[in-house]
Amino acid sequence: MIPLLLLAAGTLVSEDLTCIGAGLLVRRGQLHWSAAVAGCFMGIYVGDLGLWVMGNLLGRQVLRIDWLARRVSGERLQMLGAWFDRHSAASVFAARFLPGTRLPIYVAAGALGRKGAHFALWSLLAALLWTPILVLLAASLGDTFAGPFKRFVGAGWLSLLLAALISIILLRLVSQLTTEIGRAKLFAAVSRIWRWEFWPTWLFYMPLAPWIAWLSLRWRGFTTITAANPGILHGGFVGESKSQIMTALNGSNHVSLTILIELGGLDQRVAKVERLCWDWPIILKPDVGQRGAGVKLAKSLDDARRYFTENNGAVIAQPYHAGPFEAGIFYYRYPGETQGRILSITDKQFPVVIGDGVASLEELVWRDKRLRMQGRTFLARHQRERERVLASHEIFRLAIAGNHCQGTLFRDGGHLLTPALERAVDRVAQSFQGFYFGRFDVRYTDIERFKAGDDFTVIELNGVTSESTNIYDPHWSLLRAYCTLFRQWTILFRIGAMNRRLGQNGSSALTLARDVVRYYRGARPALAD
Repeated sequence: MIPLLLLAAGTLVSEDLTCIGAGLLVRRGQLHWSAAVAGCFMGIYVGDLGLWVMGNLLGRQVLRIDWLARRVSGERLQMLGAWFDRHSAASVFAARFLPGTRLPIYVAAGALGRKGAHFALWSLLAALLWTPILVLLAASLGDTFAGPFKRFVGAGWLSLLLAALISIILLRLVSQLTTEIGRAKLFAAVSRIWRWEFWPTWLFYMPLAPWIAWLSLRWRGFTTITAANPGILHGGFVGESKSQIMTALNGSNHVSLTILIELGGLDQRVAKVERLCWDWPIILKPDVGQRGAGVKLAKSLDDARRYFTENNGAVIAQPYHAGPFEAGIFYYRYPGETQGRILSITDKQFPVVIGDGVASLEELVWRDKRLRMQGRTFLARHQRERERVLASHEIFRLAIAGNHCQGTLFRDGGHLLTPALERAVDRVAQSFQGFYFGRFDVRYTDIERFKAGDDFTVIELNGVTSESTNIYDPHWSLLRAYCTLFRQWTILFRIGAMNRRLGQNGSSALTLARDVVRYYRGARPALAD
């Protein structure tokens, strides 16, 4: 009886690992096949019922559990609950055999479905079918996987564990290959190996770390960079206020009007937006935030109210500039020089899908070879519409924030650079006392007028942590991207060192470290539009 209970408890931690491990024990003659199947079945069925009961008892409150909220939204739960009522048998069997679907469907069945008896019956049959297949398959093929490990680690528990892990990987792999979306997710994950623009930030910047360390030694410490922009807190490294930066630029007619919505009661903040009397939509975003997080296109006062409910910090409001074009202009000026320079221009292209009258938004995203690379980001942002079938030729915009990590495609915009544009950007930059290095995010309506320096509106200015974002052009080589970044960081340290010699000391290491910790421990902005 004790082995059965142990197996049942193990399935509550990892069903696949426990079932495969039980099968390997059967193969070695340490456990009878009937006990292995019975113990695993008992735990699996109790776990399935537990998910239904959790959803049924807690109802909508279940969404407040962080662990679940990260995996399924309220809209997704509502949709899955209604689907379960119509297709109880199919939904239970699909969730049992398709990875990643069991948790949301079973919880939705309990929270919003009305057929508890149907769930108990179909989940029983699904577990009765699934458990012996997995356990006995592992028992039959156990030596195939465990054999190679025995030669290196012996015939003990370690070889069994390694064999079980390999079996789980293969099981998940086969499961993903059975569906179109599963294959798309798998191909996206594999292609990240060579599509370096989607590498994690820590991995991409690893080769740059020795160069930054050398520059820090040469120019008297890493905090030298905080002196590059004396007019911005920490030079723009962390914690800087967008409203203060935009206010410092507001002497120019090329800068978007920006209003700070300070901390306060919900009704008070909504009322301040209402008093602006701007045409809808408007842009709302955190006053302190990075990488496009928390940007919201509010189309009504109700949208603004919902945004303030989810974002408790200070927020800025801006009139919405429809573009349709957006660019990132990387600018620098050495102290004492009369004319600044544009290091690079990034031409930003917003992601869209085009409907065919048949496929859902989710299917269209995963079918696209580029969009699938950030499919989870897009679908989390558009949870309410992921199952909607787009009409033929309907254009659906997936993002409004011109940020790479939010899904925008970056192209090198060198063809847009002209002396007239460089002079116009320099005039805007020099209107900000204490700014020498950073990136302007601008929107414009006409390409030729933009190149002439007449048509652009600054919607944001970033300081020393800015990137020359044209490096993310898919046609660029990794070597070319690193060469650009090496040059960018060299310019940054040189400007910081020059400002230090002029009496601008920048931030101390202790103060900078304290504010970095405070920022990353604080409430993170909600997902961007």
